[in-house]
Formats: sequence, C-alpha cells, structure tokens
Amino acid sequence: MNTKQLLRIGVPLGKPMNRVKDFLADYVLRGGDREKIETIVTEVIANPEAFVEDPLRGKFARSLKKNRTVTRSESVAWKQWGTDLDANSIAQMENACLLPVSVRGALMPDAHLGYGLPIGGVLATEGAVVPYAVGVDIACRMKMTVLDIPLKDIQRKQERLQRAIEEETRFGIGASFKKRREHDVLEKDWSVSKITKQNKDRAWSQLGTSGSGNHFVEFGTFKLHEPVDGLAAGDYVALLSHSGSRGTGAAVCAHYSKLAKAQRPDLPRELGNLAWLDIDSEEGQEYWKAMNLMGDYAEANHACIHQHVAENLGVDVMLDVENHHNFAWKETHKIDGVEKEVFVHRKGATPAGKGVLGIIPGSMATPGFLVRGKGNAESLHSASHGAGRVMSRTQANKSLNWKDAIRFLKERDVTLMSSGLDEVPMVYKDIHQVMDAQSDLVETLGEFNPKIVKMAPAGERPED
Repeated sequence: MNTKQLLRIGVPLGKPMNRVKDFLADYVLRGGDREKIETIVTEVIANPEAFVEDPLRGKFARSLKKNRTVTRSESVAWKQWGTDLDANSIAQMENACLLPVSVRGALMPDAHLGYGLPIGGVLATEGAVVPYAVGVDIACRMKMTVLDIPLKDIQRKQERLQRAIEEETRFGIGASFKKRREHDVLEKDWSVSKITKQNKDRAWSQLGTSGSGNHFVEFGTFKLHEPVDGLAAGDYVALLSHSGSRGTGAAVCAHYSKLAKAQRPDLPRELGNLAWLDIDSEEGQEYWKAMNLMGDYAEANHACIHQHVAENLGVDVMLDVENHHNFAWKETHKIDGVEKEVFVHRKGATPAGKGVLGIIPGSMATPGFLVRGKGNAESLHSASHGAGRVMSRTQANKSLNWKDAIRFLKERDVTLMSSGLDEVPMVYKDIHQVMDAQSDLVETLGEFNPKIVKMAPAGERPED
C-alpha cells in the first residue's frame, strides 16, 4: 500500500506512517498474505492497545498510542496543470492539502520542490496563514515597463543600456546603495512587527536592489499583439525586472515560520514547514501586517529600479505592468458550493483573476509573456510564475558548462552581463510547453524576448 492508500484508511503521517511501512515490508518478507494487509492495519488503528506487545505490529501500535492526529485523513480537493511534474512537488502539494486549515489547492505547470509548499503551489486556507506557503522571499515580484526607446538602440546603444542597469540597481547578497533611494514606503508604519522595526534601516539601504538567485534586470524586445492600457499593438523596447523584499522579507519569514513551528509541535515531520498561524492570533496579525508591508516594499524596490533606469536614459514609460508572487491574499472563493473568505497562498504562482494582467517570464534567453487572467476557479484564479526549474543548482554546476551556455545565448542574440551557471536556460522547462499547459488559465497579450541580461555573479548564495 502506498502513502495515499494508508492515509485513506487512517494512518497518520509522521512516525505511525514510518512504522506501518516497516511493518508491511517485514510482513511481506515473511510471506504474509498481501490481500489481508488492509484488514490487519485497520485492526491496529482501531485498537492499538491490543497490539503493543505484538512482535510484528508492536512498534506501529505504540506509535499510534503516542500520536495525536493533527491532519486530515484525506486531502482536500486540488488540481494539477502540466503532465511532467516531479513526484516530490506532487507529494508536497498532497501533504499541504492534509492540513486541517486547508480547503483547496492547485499546482501550476512550472512546479518544483520547495520548502513545505512546492514552488508553483497554490493553497487556500481558512482562518490561518502559512509563512512557508508564502515563501522566504516575500512578495517576489515581476515588473515590466515599455520605454520610449527605438528598437535599433538595443544593438546600437547596447553599452549605454548596460551602464544604466549597472548604475541604477545592485546585485548580490547584502547588496545596498551608499546613496540611498527615497520612496514613500519608508513613511509607512514599520513597527507592525519587531522584525520590520529592527530591519527598517537595512531595508532602506537595500531599496532599489535586486539580490541574487533567479532575480534579474533585463532589456529586451517586446511585441504587443493588441492594444493594452492605451499602448497600440506593435514592437517596442522594454525593461523587465524580477526580485522581492530582500533581506528584510527573509527575516520576516524566518521569525514567523519559527513561531508557527513552535505552536504546532505535533505536526508530522513531512508537514513541519507548513505550520500555520491562526489569523486572529497576535502572531498571525503581526505576520499578516508584516507580509503586506513587505509587499509594499517589494513594489517600491521595482519602482525605484524602473524610475531610475528611465531617468538615467532620459526616456518616458509607455506601459507599466507588474504583479506579486510569493504572497497570500484574502479572497472569496466558492468551496464545495459555498462562498468562503479564504487566504490564498501563491508560492511562485501569478494572480490570474478574470481580466488581471501579469508577467510570466521564461529564462535569460527564452520569451516571457504579458498575460491576462481568465479567472479559472479550479486554479483559484492563478497561473504559473515562470518556466520552472528542471535541474537543481548543484546539478547545474556539475553537469553544465559555460561554453555551451554562451553558444546558446549567442544564437539568440543575448548579451549576458553576469550570472551563475545555475541560472542558464538549460536549467528551466520549455516555457512554451508551460504556457500551452495553462491555456485555460491565461491568454497571451504580448511576448518579451531578453537581449541584455544582468543577474548576480557566480558564487552568490541564491535568495529566490
């Protein structure tokens, strides 16, 4: 019997699940009747006291006596997009839907392994917020501005465009500005949490920076297929950025994840990173306010980057589109036929409510897309946040080489200013396949093709 079947008949996750699997392996090895397995396990669950001294079933029975059931016996409904998702991310989604506070889930076609909830996981909860289902880089965000720059300047003035990126943002862990940026976000109430209060000066120094990992700033060509917000269909130059709430957001996640885990000591090991905070608790309210402040801060980060690059070049902005991922929203959804107010966690997933605009990037040498949401209820109004990794960073550094990567970039006329080998296009899924898999979630309005790309240099610890 597999984990899902064992859960169905009442075996809890954690030690009981491990012990029953040990027992079943031993039972089969000794020639036990496979057809009786479900009956035997059910008998132990019904009366563990009767089997604590049994030489075969004793460890399983004793683990049941010590266990307090804190999960559902069966996952709440969830749906998967895409057919080539790895087994670990699917298992993580299944586990997340066992939480007693979970009410619905969805898994996007770019999904891969994460902490607690997979990247590309969407989880609706009732009365609770899950810090690790939001993620470490709270409010990681996409922003694209179409700039009044002639298309030919992508090549003709490449050095000038590169210099604008170099001068107007910073990459790497701890990256900051000596001459600090100014933004209204600094006037907000940073005392909503002791963590945000302690980190306000740090956040100010990092305002307008881009960090490391899969974060980037890039110029590219943008083809708009139909008019959007007053911009006519046509070919343009655009600036695209991807980053989040930097060190302060990571500190918020670390603090409140630790608090949540301390409050849920009975959660099985498999669900430890999905510990939740009751939204009406003091800690829940603190986290909620801090998370939303980090959303405002991430938005300000991107605003500074795009404003200063445009001013550096002396050009106007013709279109501005942006969106969060790694965030939780209070929304109303129909759950089992009933309208409910729920908290929708989109960890590496893009909001895709009906008519909502968003950006879904590919890689440094494959297209990104301007999309409009279709409001699909089964996905909780969500779509993917990118192409999704098919290769870990460790595997990429061991198996790939710069010679092949540079050839790939050159064939696509991409100039790479800096990056680690673990972010080259080969580590990502085919973005076209990902978009095809979610055609019922979003419609494509435009296509962005990277031409000048800057990421953190090789050797930086990823913070995506």
